[in-house]
Amino acid sequence: MITPDSPTSTNAPGAASPRILYLHGFASGPASVKGLSFERFYSTHGIAIQRLDLRRPSLAHLRLSAIMATVASALEGTERAILIGSSLGGLTAARFAERDPRVAALVLLAPAFQLVPRWRARLGDAAWKQWQDSGWLEIHDHTTGQPAHVDYGFIEDAQEIDAAGGGWPKVSVPTLVFHGLRDDVVDIGLSRQLVARASNVRLVELNDDHQLVDSLPRLLTETYDFLLQHGA
Repeated sequence: MITPDSPTSTNAPGAASPRILYLHGFASGPASVKGLSFERFYSTHGIAIQRLDLRRPSLAHLRLSAIMATVASALEGTERAILIGSSLGGLTAARFAERDPRVAALVLLAPAFQLVPRWRARLGDAAWKQWQDSGWLEIHDHTTGQPAHVDYGFIEDAQEIDAAGGGWPKVSVPTLVFHGLRDDVVDIGLSRQLVARASNVRLVELNDDHQLVDSLPRLLTETYDFLLQHGA
């Protein structure tokens, strides 16, 4: 477990307070239950969390490269940052951190590792080919509650970015991961593999599903302790 006195801690005297960003998941939005809960909880402790809109350039033409560019834009003029990412936002946070040394720590909520092979296995060969051929996949928009579509360019773009490291981000900063034992979207085994690959990652396993809404009180309090360790 990382402590304030450990060599990887960034809570040094005189260090600039980090900017904290919340990155929502696929087909979600900045007004998600978790995003709003994090913002409200930490505002009562005098900590500001910025919730980004990552439906970039749009949900229909979603691109991981555009999402990462949005994170970079939000951090202009920032010396240090902590990223809190849910699902696709968790993958984004991890991939962004390996490229940008300003990221001091990560909090990942059911991070969507191995995105492309996992989606392909979930859809099956026939549905995957139909997506390729037609260019569109019907999805559920969690923000509107209505059906929506995302184009195949999302997968092509994500594959180009997420191919590095054999599909595994290089996590070199202190990282706290929460994952539900009943997650049927992103298997908890992927987060366990991350822990096996990086000594600076701590995994909290919860009796919850992919949304982790039932575990919100624990997410908020444990993340708060983690943020304090890293200068928030």
